[in-house]
Amino acid sequence: MRHLARAAVVALTMATLAVPAIAEAQSRRDRDDRREWRQDRRDDRRDYRRDRREDRRDWRSDRRDDRRDWRGDRRDDRRDYRNHRRADRWDRNNRDWWRGRSDFRDYRGRRNGYWYAPGYGYHRVEPRYYGYRWQRGSRLPSSYHRYYVRDPHYYGLRPAPRGYRWVHADNDILLVALATGVIADLVLDIW
Repeated sequence: MRHLARAAVVALTMATLAVPAIAEAQSRRDRDDRREWRQDRRDDRRDYRRDRREDRRDWRSDRRDDRRDWRGDRRDDRRDYRNHRRADRWDRNNRDWWRGRSDFRDYRGRRNGYWYAPGYGYHRVEPRYYGYRWQRGSRLPSSYHRYYVRDPHYYGLRPAPRGYRWVHADNDILLVALATGVIADLVLDIW
């Protein structure tokens, strides 16, 4: 019986020692698997970042090429516009300069009681302003401020400063202060 008891004690001791050893070996194996899995994920992230970085480089170079092409096209457009603008400008010596322009498509000559503003058409005028000779320092009524010159460069005018606008008044063009209506500059008898 003693042998049997000893064998039981030895078996019990072995079992109590073996279970933690087995558990520890299994946890080590799990830890190693997790490390490998983390390393694999880290490698995947690195590869993904590297791919994205290369894509961004390609995208930047494509965009740079597009900008260069766009700049060249825009430069050509500006040249064409300048050449066109020089050929198609108001000429004081040519009395028929306005013929064929889309702004003047409904112009039928002078009409009593009306002014003509290119691009706007005829509009009724107070009788006191019909045939009026404008001067610097006089005031243009605010109701006529809305007939502004859409393309001052066509008439050889400088751009209007802030707070001013070039305005059509009969066949004259006036530089008017928007707040007060005072005429700062004028070009008479355009057509």
